Amino acid sequence: MISRSLETTLNALALLAISAVLAVAFFDQFANGELPCPLCLLQRAGFLLLAIGPVLNVARGPRPAHYGVTILAGLAGAGFAMRQVLLHIQPGDAGYGAPFLGLHFYTWAFVVFVVAVAACAALLILRAPGEEPRAGGKPVRLTGLSLVAVLLVLAMAGLNAVSTLAECGFAACPDNPTVYRLLQ
Repeated sequence: MISRSLETTLNALALLAISAVLAVAFFDQFANGELPCPLCLLQRAGFLLLAIGPVLNVARGPRPAHYGVTILAGLAGAGFAMRQVLLHIQPGDAGYGAPFLGLHFYTWAFVVFVVAVAACAALLILRAPGEEPRAGGKPVRLTGLSLVAVLLVLAMAGLNAVSTLAECGFAACPDNPTVYRLLQ
């Protein structure tokens, strides 16, 4: 069994991991000029949805329902990523974007979503038994690692929103984006 404080720390570390995944995607987007396709943007949104459960766990205290939110988000994100994997599975298809450590970002995204779902299941199994915090209870004062992790995820959400708006404008995003529509 793991203690509540360790459980909260693990959730904060999960938020840092989600932020790192999004930071690598942003780095690739700006350093290599590879604009994300619509499915890539859905995967980024899936990572932000994946962060909701850990944010709730560090801000309101760990609860099984918060892990349920994360598991559902992980399944949705894995679905987005698998859709893109299946689009590029034919022999001779080079895939979308340059590979990273031998795999395309959408393949890595699928792996990370599956690992996140498995980690949530493990935490649900390993949780210390005890009384759950009351629904609507007082929020926890965020400090240290938890505060940094939540702020970083919020910053990544804001950057993702601005980047997507710049890329797509107020229309549907192009299948193979090459320019930022709002910057033309």
